[in-house]
Amino acid sequence: MMSGRISTGHHELDTVIDYLRPGDNVVWQIDTIEQYRQYANRFVDYAAENGHTVHYIRFGSHSPVADTDRHPKLVEVHTPDSEAGFESFASELHQIISTIGRDAWYVFDCLSDLLERWSSDLMLGNFFRITCPYLYELDTIAWFSLMRGQHSYATIARIRETTQLLLDLYRIEQTDYIHPLKVWQRYSPTMFLPHRLDGDKCRPISSSADAAVLFSSVQTRQQQAERQIDFWDRLFLTAEQAADLCQDKPEEDPYCHRIFVRLCGLLIGDEGRIGELAQHWFNLSDLIEISRRQIGTGKIGGKAVGMLLSRKITEEVFLSQKSIQAEPHDSFFLGSDLFYTYIVHNGWWKLRMQQKSTSGYFNSAEKLRDHLRNGEFPAAIREKFQQMLEYFGQSPIIVRSSSLLEDEFGNAFAGKY
Repeated sequence: MMSGRISTGHHELDTVIDYLRPGDNVVWQIDTIEQYRQYANRFVDYAAENGHTVHYIRFGSHSPVADTDRHPKLVEVHTPDSEAGFESFASELHQIISTIGRDAWYVFDCLSDLLERWSSDLMLGNFFRITCPYLYELDTIAWFSLMRGQHSYATIARIRETTQLLLDLYRIEQTDYIHPLKVWQRYSPTMFLPHRLDGDKCRPISSSADAAVLFSSVQTRQQQAERQIDFWDRLFLTAEQAADLCQDKPEEDPYCHRIFVRLCGLLIGDEGRIGELAQHWFNLSDLIEISRRQIGTGKIGGKAVGMLLSRKITEEVFLSQKSIQAEPHDSFFLGSDLFYTYIVHNGWWKLRMQQKSTSGYFNSAEKLRDHLRNGEFPAAIREKFQQMLEYFGQSPIIVRSSSLLEDEFGNAFAGKY
């Protein structure tokens, strides 16, 4: 270790990026977990040689990244529950980081695994936007990874903007290449060239022809097209394609049914009586139609679900009695994740964590309430609001709350909010 400089565990890579500094968040774009594991454990080995503990944040379904067997006394494993959802996971991790304190070193599981839990690039970006600055503030070193091609360009842009180092790691024909895309507040003549990694060697590829051959083999046009949209939207596009393939009775097709169950859990919830009713009365086409009228990601809330279910249940009555005419349904739905996005976008997450603590529950409430009244949404979300208003034109509209904590089956909590 040098004064104020920390090794990656790969000496020549240290030279390329001019070492790590306290506060650095390091994001690796990878093709396989094995690639990330190889270089993360070089860092773990370096930490152990210097008697420094590494805190391994374990939440992924993939095989472990940090090799705890090699250094059992200097690798501490923490397991925040990502299945519990964005807020619970982020809150639990915030508490872990707060308890560990300053100057800590971290290795995180692959962030792409969170897409399987949350199905939203938006929320993955939100998670990084709140975690990275907090780690920076505490002068930590933290390693993260992302699977190449699985995330929208907007998400990668948010992560690039927030992190201190963004490194592309390629493996082509059993050879590793690293390409520093962002190295904050450091510069060298070859820093931003792709480099060939060969054992302990790290050699820049200075020929433009060689670099062109390297880059052309990395990403296909199809991958580029898919990454224009959020994972959430890709999921519903897949649902539309599945519904088209099994038009006769999609609910009886095993593939369509699996998609339906997943989307039902994401939009409505799959627990308790309300989940049972939703899976009984709704079909895949219903969920796709809801998604077309949704702004943001996440659940649409209890009141909205109750309204949609009641319409669905009474459809048979309308069909059997021609004298009864139901008005066309014409609602839009704001996904619950917009609430978290609003807080993160305006920089209030730390205040929200204070307000959720025992000591700050009342002390921080008034300040947070005032902030909530005076923030703004990201430009992309504002544009979707604008399009919704243009759709209705001059027609009057009704805005209703639809909390995740009210209007469950048998638990109306009328007026709670």
